[in-house]
Amino acid sequence: MSQEPTEAKIFGCTQSTYLAEKIAAAYGVSLGNVITSRYSDGEFQPSYEESIRGTRIFIIGSTHPGPENLMEMLLMIDAAKRASARHITAVLPYFGWARQDRKDKPRVPIAAKLVAKMLEAAGATRIITMDLHADQIQGFFEKPVDHLFASTIFLPYLQHLNLENLTVASPDMGGSKRAYAYAKALESDVVICYKQRAKANVISHMELIGDVTGKNVVLVDDMVDTAGTLAKAADVMMERGALSVRAICTHPILSGSAYDRIENSQLAELIVTDSIPLKIQSPKIKVLSCADLFAAVMYNVHYNRSISSKFIM
Repeated sequence: MSQEPTEAKIFGCTQSTYLAEKIAAAYGVSLGNVITSRYSDGEFQPSYEESIRGTRIFIIGSTHPGPENLMEMLLMIDAAKRASARHITAVLPYFGWARQDRKDKPRVPIAAKLVAKMLEAAGATRIITMDLHADQIQGFFEKPVDHLFASTIFLPYLQHLNLENLTVASPDMGGSKRAYAYAKALESDVVICYKQRAKANVISHMELIGDVTGKNVVLVDDMVDTAGTLAKAADVMMERGALSVRAICTHPILSGSAYDRIENSQLAELIVTDSIPLKIQSPKIKVLSCADLFAAVMYNVHYNRSISSKFIM
């Protein structure tokens, strides 16, 4: 006779404790006890303060730079493996280093592949993540990967706004597939921004492919870093006759002068998830929690139930 598996345990990395607590509450369990000891030179050591032998554990932690976040996830996985956990699922709401998913010039690394191999070598038996920068990163793993879409969070919010003459926009050519998926769900038009960069994070020129006159535009992207692209796109679209410009970006990296750019831009609103904590609260930034999405998927994974309803794009 088959038996239901024993209850899973959920643990959070330091940088994602705030989200791990929300996910554990939504799942219906208490967050597991982990203590991290730190040495004066910066070295640190996580320690599970409860037995995890023979159990499935979920380790929640976004791996956005700096490198400490990734290193902590690796150490947590290794400690769980050595403590005889039966299944070790690495839950990475934001999978960092993903922009380096290919060689775009000679003599550079493919960091996303390296990170995938490091997670597997540490002992992860499954990966759960959300809105990867490039879908093909799933193929860098030999272990199962559940790639969730934040559209399950964003689409109900957009529909609640009841925007007339809605148009979905991609801030670059690479995001056109994502924009078309949102446009299909919302039954709207699509506009594509064509940008040229002088160097990384610096845009020299931007043009629009499509008409935004009299439209309420929603820019869709997987992440927002310096916010230079979004601010520039909003300015260009308002100059071309858009009624309003909003942006949906799953992962709020928001580095450098990003907060100032958002505040001074013509964006009406920036909508993000809590995959990465905001450094500064802003009236222009709306945060939608991904905790319920991850909790539901983790529950179904643990009890061997389908999660296909969470893949709507």
